This record gives sequence, structure tokens and C-alpha cells, in this order.
Amino acid sequence: MSDEKNMKVAQSVYESICQMFDDMDFKYERHDEDLVISCTVRGDDFPMEILFFVHADREIVQLLSPMPFHISEDKRVDAAIAVAVANYGLINGSFDYDMSDGEIRFRVTQAFMDSILGKEVFRYMIAAASSSIDKYNDRFFMLNKGMMTVEQFIEMENSND
Repeated sequence: MSDEKNMKVAQSVYESICQMFDDMDFKYERHDEDLVISCTVRGDDFPMEILFFVHADREIVQLLSPMPFHISEDKRVDAAIAVAVANYGLINGSFDYDMSDGEIRFRVTQAFMDSILGKEVFRYMIAAASSSIDKYNDRFFMLNKGMMTVEQFIEMENSND
């Protein structure tokens, strides 16, 4: 697909996401030059920053949601294990983890190559991210603060099956 056509489709996807937020009466920020949309969703405990990136060159929409804290250096190996355990049970989306700085973020990606994505897809992306983040953000936080061991994290995950 040509770069011009990719950009036109990406712009349409971007506008659909904005329209979805408008339809939901949701407060969000547009970053038109970068095709990025940002907002905050209130979860059960921590606020969730949600970022939608529309990548024309790769023909994808990516939702990223960083945790509002970073894992301390002494807990990073335990957090790597916890992230792997959490990801194993996820159906759609995953947690990314950067061991170098302790950042954990949730990611959902959807391709729009040769297809038209409706607003329901974007609502689903938010729902999938919100429910997964809500389930795990307090566990990652407790692990980081020493309020939970990695063994307890694993046990809690296994008891949910």
C-alpha cells in the first residue's frame, strides 16, 4: 500500500477512535500530528493512563497503558517472573516489562491492514486493557513494595483457574 493511502486510512482510524470517545462522552486529548490519543480511566484502585497510537507505516492501532509506578531494582527479577505468570493466562493483550528501568505497561494491538475497524473494536481494546490492568496492577504494586512475594503472586494466579 502506498504511503499516502496508508496515511489516509490511519487518519480515518484515528478519527474513529476520537468519535468513539466523543460518543462515550469521554474526556481525552488529541495529538493530531502524531495520531496519538491519551486519556485516563479510573480503575478500582489506580488510575489508568490509556494511550492509543495509530501507526500508518505498520498499519496497526496500539493501546498502551503504563503502570503508574516502576519496579524497584531489588524486585525486578521477581517482577519479571510475575509478568510472565500474568501473561500466560491473558487471552488478548499482554504486559510488557523493561528490566532496565522497571516499567510495566499493558499492550493491545490491532491491525487495520485491508480492513475497516469499527468503534466497537476500540471499546473492546479499552475493556480488555482495563480489566487486565485492574486485576494485576495492585498485585504488581504489592510485589514491588514487599507486601507480596513472587510465590504468593503465583499462588494467587493459580487459585484463579
